[in-house]
Amino acid sequence: MIEGIIIAVFAGLMLGLYALPEKFTKDFKFENTWGLFFMLTMFAVPIVASVVLINGFSDVVAAIPVDVIYKMAAASFLWGIGVMMWGKAINHIGLSLGFSLFIGTVILIGSLLPFVVDGIPPTNTFLTILTGLAVVLIGVIANGKAGLIREQDQKQAGDSEGENKGSVLTGILIAVIGGLLATGFSYANAIGRPVIHKACQAAGNPEWVTAVGVMFPIFMSGGIVMAVYFAYEISKKKSWGTFKTPHFGKNLVLIAVMAIFHYAASALFAFAASKLGAAGNTVGYAIFNTSCVATAIVSGLVTKEWVAASSKARNYLYVGLACMVIGIVIISIGNGIS
Repeated sequence: MIEGIIIAVFAGLMLGLYALPEKFTKDFKFENTWGLFFMLTMFAVPIVASVVLINGFSDVVAAIPVDVIYKMAAASFLWGIGVMMWGKAINHIGLSLGFSLFIGTVILIGSLLPFVVDGIPPTNTFLTILTGLAVVLIGVIANGKAGLIREQDQKQAGDSEGENKGSVLTGILIAVIGGLLATGFSYANAIGRPVIHKACQAAGNPEWVTAVGVMFPIFMSGGIVMAVYFAYEISKKKSWGTFKTPHFGKNLVLIAVMAIFHYAASALFAFAASKLGAAGNTVGYAIFNTSCVATAIVSGLVTKEWVAASSKARNYLYVGLACMVIGIVIISIGNGIS
C-alpha cells in the first residue's frame, strides 16, 4: 500500500509541475503552445509509449472486448470535453475559483465513481475514505476562497486583470459540469484496467505495463476533442503562421517535455491505483488530484504569486493546503483498514 501511495503522490507532483516549461517558450500564442501540447501528449507520446513498451501491443488491443472499448472511449471523450470546459470557465470566473470548483468536483465525483464499478468496500474503510474526501474538499473550498480574496485585493489595488470576465453564475456552472464530465477519466480507468491487465499479462508483460495499456484508449479518445477544439481556435485566430518562428525547435522540445510529464503522470496514477487494493481507484484518484492541487499551490508560493495578496488570502491558502494534506493522510489510513 505504501508503494501505491508514494507513486500516486509522485504522479500528482508531476501533473502539478508539467506546465512549467511553457513559461520558457517564445513567440507562440496560447493556442499554438497548447494545441501542439495536446497533439503530442494525447497522440504522439501514447502511441510511441504503447508500441515500444507493450509486448504484443496489437494482440493486447485486439483482446479488449468491444463493449469495454466503447465504454472507455465514451468516458474519455467526456473527459476531453470537461477539460475544455474548464478552460472556458476560467474566462468567466478566473483561475482560482475555476480551478477550485473544477478540481473539487473531479476529486469528489471521480473518487466515488470507482465504487460504482468496483463495489463499496467494508463500512469502516468506506466511511474513513469519505471523511478524508470531505477534508480534502474543505481544503479545495478554502483554496478557492483564497483566490477570490486575492482577486478582490487586485481589483482594489487597481489591477485590471480579470475585469472583463463573463457571468459568474455561468462560469460556476461550466466549471462544475466540466468537472463532472472530466471524471470520465476515472471511470475509463476503472472499467478498462481489469481486462487490459489480463491481456497484458497474457502477452508476457510486466505488471506496470498495464498502466500504459490503459492510457492508450483513454488518450486516443480524449484527444479527439482536443484536436478539434484547438484546430478551430488556431484557424479562428489565424495562428497557423505563428508556428513559423526561429524558436520552433526550442519550443517543440519544451512542449515535448510537458507532454511526456503529463502522460507519465496519468500512467503513474493508473499504476498506483493497481497497487492500492480494492479501493485503489478511489484512493489513488483522490491522492493524485489532491497532490496536483497542493503542488500548484506550493509552486505559486515559491514563484511569489501570492506576495501581493493580503494576509487573509494567504491564511485561507495555508488552511486549504493543510486540509488537503490531512485529507490525503486520512484517505491513506482508510485504505489500510481491513
